[in-house]
Amino acid sequence: MSADSVTPFGFESLPVRGALIHLSRSWRRMQRDHDYDALVTETLGHAAAATGLIAQSLKFDGAITLQILGGSALHMLVMQVTSDFDVRGMAAVADDAAPGDFAELARNAQCAVTVDSGGRPYQGIVEIDGESLAASLEHYFDRSMQVPSHIVLVANADVAAGILLQQVPGEPIDPDDWNRLRFLAQTLTTGDFDGQAGLELIGKLFAEDDVRVYKPRVVNFNCRCSAARAEDVLKMLGEEESRQVLAEQGGIEIICEYCGHRRHFDAVDVERLFIDNVVPGPESVQ
Repeated sequence: MSADSVTPFGFESLPVRGALIHLSRSWRRMQRDHDYDALVTETLGHAAAATGLIAQSLKFDGAITLQILGGSALHMLVMQVTSDFDVRGMAAVADDAAPGDFAELARNAQCAVTVDSGGRPYQGIVEIDGESLAASLEHYFDRSMQVPSHIVLVANADVAAGILLQQVPGEPIDPDDWNRLRFLAQTLTTGDFDGQAGLELIGKLFAEDDVRVYKPRVVNFNCRCSAARAEDVLKMLGEEESRQVLAEQGGIEIICEYCGHRRHFDAVDVERLFIDNVVPGPESVQ
């Protein structure tokens, strides 16, 4: 089984369903073109694991995007997982910021989860809890979706992982059982993911329970940037400013913030781009 996977499971004797996510190769690829410090790395890793767990918990055909925007330190964090479990994400922090914890990093920021299934996107606003992103999302599930949930997220430079437990709607659970499951989930650490985790780790965490584990879904890093989208960036910049940059620098380079792919535009490209009724450049996914 791929280490980069999300594994759903359920409890035979309790009205609880869950999922375990483990990202390593795709997580390291996401960091390759960036130089994040330890706190931003951990926060972005938590976001990667959380968004994958949210995707597993919902039925949709499209993409789920988690965004944290507008903070005094964390200017932007975007994480996206598609219904095929392709993942990409990035973060941008103020140059002079030196936050000591998540509360300082996300201060004054707004968080939203958007589900886009091809029709009208649905967006839910997440109230940021200074304790952690996991606590923020627990409040979101409980208050906005009326689904009591336990979320534990762990991350370092090598692994982004986590676990989601949710009560089955309409089926009561003994509070002692629910608290016991929370305690067990909170024992999760990055060290538990030194191997491939999955079935064995779920069995280890909930050794006293009868757990049914379902087929895991493989998660891959995949950026959906393309030549056409890079051209759209230039169109938004405008003809006059594009030509000015071209004159000053001799060419224009568009760098994808997600995957680091560089696309170069020369004078011929810019001329073609701003002539009406031209054939658009070919699409390519890197």
